[in-house]
Amino acid sequence: MHDLRDSQPKLRPARKLVVPIVVGTRPEAIKLVPIIVALRQSDYYEPLVVSTGQHSRMVEYIFELAEIKPDVTLWAGARRAQLNERVASVMRRFEDFCVERFEIDPDASPTVEDVLAGRRPGAVLVHGDTSSAMAAALSAFHLRIPVMHVEAGLRTGGVNLTPFPEELNRQVISTVAAMHFAPTSTNLENLVRENIPVERVFVTGNTGIDAIHWSSRIEVKFANPELQAIHDGDSRVVVITAHRRENWGDGLRGIAEGVARLARDQPEVNFVLPVHPNPRVREVLVERLTGLDNVLLTEPLGYATFSRLLGRCHMVISDSGGIQEEAPSLGKPVLVTRETTERTEGIEAGTLKLVGTDPAVIHREGMRLLDDPVAYGEMSRALNPYGDGHAAERIVAALEHLLLGGEPPEQFGPGYSRAAVALAAGLAVPEPAFELSEPELEQPGLESEETEETEPAYHEG
Repeated sequence: MHDLRDSQPKLRPARKLVVPIVVGTRPEAIKLVPIIVALRQSDYYEPLVVSTGQHSRMVEYIFELAEIKPDVTLWAGARRAQLNERVASVMRRFEDFCVERFEIDPDASPTVEDVLAGRRPGAVLVHGDTSSAMAAALSAFHLRIPVMHVEAGLRTGGVNLTPFPEELNRQVISTVAAMHFAPTSTNLENLVRENIPVERVFVTGNTGIDAIHWSSRIEVKFANPELQAIHDGDSRVVVITAHRRENWGDGLRGIAEGVARLARDQPEVNFVLPVHPNPRVREVLVERLTGLDNVLLTEPLGYATFSRLLGRCHMVISDSGGIQEEAPSLGKPVLVTRETTERTEGIEAGTLKLVGTDPAVIHREGMRLLDDPVAYGEMSRALNPYGDGHAAERIVAALEHLLLGGEPPEQFGPGYSRAAVALAAGLAVPEPAFELSEPELEQPGLESEETEETEPAYHEG
């Protein structure tokens, strides 16, 4: 970070500082919308939206819902580009854009005067763990532009090949970022274990929860009449998503078989699965789930329509990363069909249950939530550890504090883990405390996914 000291009020800029926000995929767009909107309301920063062009049509659709237009599109990498091609293209084109837009000399050391005069960006914001985000972060670092990492500190705790390539991308961004906006205190701990100074980490909550609050005001109809009828009916609905690269093959077959068993044993429940367009995913799911009367396989849904479906459903079975955070905000239990998850706080809080891809386990746990009101209530009423809808406000407040000094903003959450304290005390982890009243639900949230090399499962069209 440039030398912007708390004790230097003279650093108030004469103009708004431009902050490029790099967006490559649909999930990034959804989670960055609240930050872009909040930055537009800042007296000191101006967001400059940079689309890499990876999911350009889908990104533009999300932005249109919030009346946002990309300021520039890099068109980096072909639609089916290999990872190395995409990374190299984003790095090169992002550097070209910055040098041209800001007249940056890549070999010159930055100064505070350059930043305040608008000759250099105040910072670059990247989100999450896509290859586009990692490439933009590296490119900005080489240009000596401060990198601010939104949704920092997610880790699976295993080798850096799972999930691939996201796990390594996260770690690379962490090594070059000047500021880390971590959704939870557990994410902060992950960064500290990797020798990231705690003074450069700020716990904000997840902007995906902010986006749910935004999307609650979007009213849409379903194009599929069968889906509209299910939504308008009174039967319970289970939403399934399955697309992650790590589950291709046997994993998807196990998920499909588990869902099929549930559908046969719960004929009064409707199961809705928007099918990912990737042939490796589609073929497995369609082959095993077609022909079941209470299973509806739909084409991929738009952001707003999936949000509405999520709000209507009873529970979710998913391998999506974003849904693990967003669905609990709507009181929806999530069975996670993965072997590991970065969202360990949800497991601890009781909003998530890791079931893997074994069809017997998926069937057993699904039946438990459908048949046991107590078990269902424990998960649906558990407090969501991932956010309160104010993450974007905290991020903008932190950026303004870095520039202006004064009182720092307060972080999200308690700043400690009940499970960690209990473990250190040699005690069993206390059961999560649940609210006694039904959760007050707004309109439905959103679906998100992190696999960036294939089309998102829930795109517009």
